[in-house]
Amino acid sequence: MRWHGSTRRSPMAEPVALTALALDAAIGWPRTLYRRVGHPVGLFARIIDRCEARWNRAEHAFAKRRALGALTLGLLLLVAGGIGLAAQRLLLAVFGNWGWVGVAILAAPALAQRSLFDHVRAVGERIDTDDLPRARDAVGMIVGRDTAALDESGVARAAIESLAESLCDGVAAPLFWLLLLGLPGVWAYKAVNTADSLIGHREERWRAFGWAAARFDDLLNWIPARLSGVLICLAGGGGWRILWRDAHNHASPNAGWPEAAMAGVLGLRLAGPIAYDGVMHDKPWIGDGASDAGGGAIDRALVIYLRACGLLWLIAGGAAWLR
Repeated sequence: MRWHGSTRRSPMAEPVALTALALDAAIGWPRTLYRRVGHPVGLFARIIDRCEARWNRAEHAFAKRRALGALTLGLLLLVAGGIGLAAQRLLLAVFGNWGWVGVAILAAPALAQRSLFDHVRAVGERIDTDDLPRARDAVGMIVGRDTAALDESGVARAAIESLAESLCDGVAAPLFWLLLLGLPGVWAYKAVNTADSLIGHREERWRAFGWAAARFDDLLNWIPARLSGVLICLAGGGGWRILWRDAHNHASPNAGWPEAAMAGVLGLRLAGPIAYDGVMHDKPWIGDGASDAGGGAIDRALVIYLRACGLLWLIAGGAAWLR
């Protein structure tokens, strides 16, 4: 990429992704900073909330609500991609060949390696101390299902499923779009993923308005989800049979890939019947191992997760070297 006839390279020619991964692993998003200014995705959430309150009205026809939901997604992409592009260009214009360092710093909060590890480890630690109520509270921070009635195995499986799925949308997918499209790519992805989390649901209230967010999120995660499944199998030294057999035993076209890989590697059954808002959903099982799990299974899953993240570091480093 050239800037006004100069020979400055695209920031992706430098180890932006590798540096962003290292920053996230080292410091994550500090709690002090979160308490004071929140997280960048909070901006996306506020835009979504305002658009939803204004446009997602019961009196609107289904098609109109779907169109307004698509407009909301378009606004999010414009804000996230526009700010990312402007910041990237400004950093390169001002700092030249060292602008990539600033790009890496601004990209790091879009990754969630450390946060995900810390949240899942907290669940395992509470299980290890036989504190099931606090374990339920801890897992409730990272899953959307009902947790009040979960036994120890249910809590552990929920944490492991979240760990596997979030390897994709918290690490692999942001990294993929950072490598491909730079700062605007990674933050546009985070905007779409935030929209899917907030409005991309099948309940009557969200089905029309969140349709565009859900479908676009599926598209953006298609390659990263399959990559995540492969990386988990490589990191765990197995699980391939369950990956190919059970990846489609999930309502999501993507989440089943890393979950099936993790189930295969650990020799566990994941997913299965799950309650949301007091309603039990008879979802199929993923994997053919035992359904009993505990703190030890979480520990093993975290080791696999760290190895898979290490493989992503190698991919990021290899991309920088090839450029």
